[in-house]
Amino acid sequence: MRQATKIKPSSSGTGRLQLLTSHLLPPMASEKDAALAAVPADSPTIFDKIINKEIPAKVVYEDEKVLAFRDIAPQAPTHIVIIPKLKDGLTGLSKAEERHCEILGHLLYSAKRIAEQEGLEDGFRIVINDGPKGCQSVYHLHIHLLGGRQMNWPPG
Repeated sequence: MRQATKIKPSSSGTGRLQLLTSHLLPPMASEKDAALAAVPADSPTIFDKIINKEIPAKVVYEDEKVLAFRDIAPQAPTHIVIIPKLKDGLTGLSKAEERHCEILGHLLYSAKRIAEQEGLEDGFRIVINDGPKGCQSVYHLHIHLLGGRQMNWPPG
């Protein structure tokens, strides 16, 4: 198995940020509104465009199966999105089949490695949003890794 590599993000100007936001939905009142407006489709998602280097991202981890980058709207001091490079019909966790077990395990193990890399030894939270009521706004399975502050329960 190939060794995972930490990738240093390149410095990007406001022009690159504008390019990134131009690929997103128009500004909405909340993440809930974005999730309710999102429609699962076979067309490439913003995450596919990040994987293909069509739009920039602050990549913090990459191996042969996953890509991890900083969220553009962080909900904690550390907020990283971890995605499988090959979607393979895995638009959300509710679409998982037995054949996806290996990538699902790899995503979680990668989250643990990234948490170590980010210095989150005091703890972190993993979130997978699924479907409109789960507040999923991008239909490409992804894990949110949140840390760097005290989390609350219930999450809200």
